[in-house]
Amino acid sequence: MALNPYLNFAGNTAEAMAHYRDLFGGELTVFTFGDYDMPEMPADGVMHASLVADDLVLMASDAMPGAEESWGGTRVYLSFTSPDAERVHSIFGQLAAGGSIGMPLEKQVWGDEFGLVKDRYGIEWMFTVATPD
Repeated sequence: MALNPYLNFAGNTAEAMAHYRDLFGGELTVFTFGDYDMPEMPADGVMHASLVADDLVLMASDAMPGAEESWGGTRVYLSFTSPDAERVHSIFGQLAAGGSIGMPLEKQVWGDEFGLVKDRYGIEWMFTVATPD
């Protein structure tokens, strides 16, 4: 069983997913509404995108018309954990560019480094440099 995040963007899915591919590597597949002859949707809009990089699977699409408006709901973070401190710091810094840092990536009382960042697409991330027990 797998639980994979599925993100929804207001028309800039292709840009956001290309950015994530640049950060995480892997293979990005993008299908547009035009690929499936859906004339009621923008031809270049993203119907489905998936990024597969090692054990990361991230999926996304452009919001359907009217869905861009928030209905409230629960706040969601994407959590990235690795023992590779250099990689974690690099990705954290790149996501912070054009975004904002909610909590600097620093050593915490439980022993790991931890930080929060919101990227330029409004996605909130938790980063952890996992230290051996």
